[in-house]
Amino acid sequence: MLATSSAYKITWEKLPDDFQLPDDPVDNIHQPALAAALTESLDQAGKLPESALTPTNYGICATVNGKMVVKAPDWAYIPQIRVERPEVIRSYTPNLQGDRPVLVLEFLSDTDGGEYSIKSTYPPGKYFYYEQILQVPNYGIFDPKTGELELYCLGNQQRYDLKSPNLEGRFWIPEMGLYLGVWQGCRENLESYWLRWWDEQDNLLLWGTEKVEQERQRADAERQRADSERSRADRLAAQLRAAGLEINE
Repeated sequence: MLATSSAYKITWEKLPDDFQLPDDPVDNIHQPALAAALTESLDQAGKLPESALTPTNYGICATVNGKMVVKAPDWAYIPQIRVERPEVIRSYTPNLQGDRPVLVLEFLSDTDGGEYSIKSTYPPGKYFYYEQILQVPNYGIFDPKTGELELYCLGNQQRYDLKSPNLEGRFWIPEMGLYLGVWQGCRENLESYWLRWWDEQDNLLLWGTEKVEQERQRADAERQRADSERSRADRLAAQLRAAGLEINE
């Protein structure tokens, strides 16, 4: 598949088997946990179709002017792949192997700030690559230290526009039918800022541990109600016996 512009030619080709992928370490231990939390709540809520892909630090490819370009966002959502899973274990090429990502997230790094790079020459910067090459409709940049989330959406001119959140501080992702926002709290013994999902009814999509705790609280409440009913019944029976009334157990 081919796309052209006055500045560059884009083809969608599978990553060659001998292509040397970068093996850059993540900046801190929080980044994998952030990515895992995003995927887990989608799965727990039944909003992660079997054909979807939610890669983390995983190569998304395009060939620009004859040169292979690979960027590995911290997290992405691809609605549908159209090949078998073994074919996308190492990398993914949009249009060739399935849909383009509808959301890409970068967690602000402690190094060079490449998340904002608009460099168009080879190798292109991340911002330029997501906007002009992949044309990802939603690009988020999140700072885990401050809890600040910026969301850029493709406008009519195929340029990213910085969006404003709603009154709750969340961003609507129409392709997913969900809001994305920031939540502060504890997960896996890590007190920090997290990216979370909310549905159209403003319901928070829960993690597995939260669902277990919710079910435990529900069971406790049911036991308390049952105990209260038994207690009331026992008091009534005692009152009836005190009044000399026969009770058929």
